Amino acid sequence: MMTDPISDMLTRIRNAQAVKKSEIVLPYFKMKFAIAKILEKEGYIAKAE
Repeated sequence: MMTDPISDMLTRIRNAQAVKKSEIVLPYFKMKFAIAKILEKEGYIAKAE
């Protein structure tokens, strides 16, 4: 079975927003972190670390 880590990350963010969760923890992956930093810069998420 193949998984898509980027889609998984975006789904987790969307699901967290739907239930008003202020923080999520994701496994580190260099590309996911880069995307999270872009989302942070554009104002879609508060903080990526």
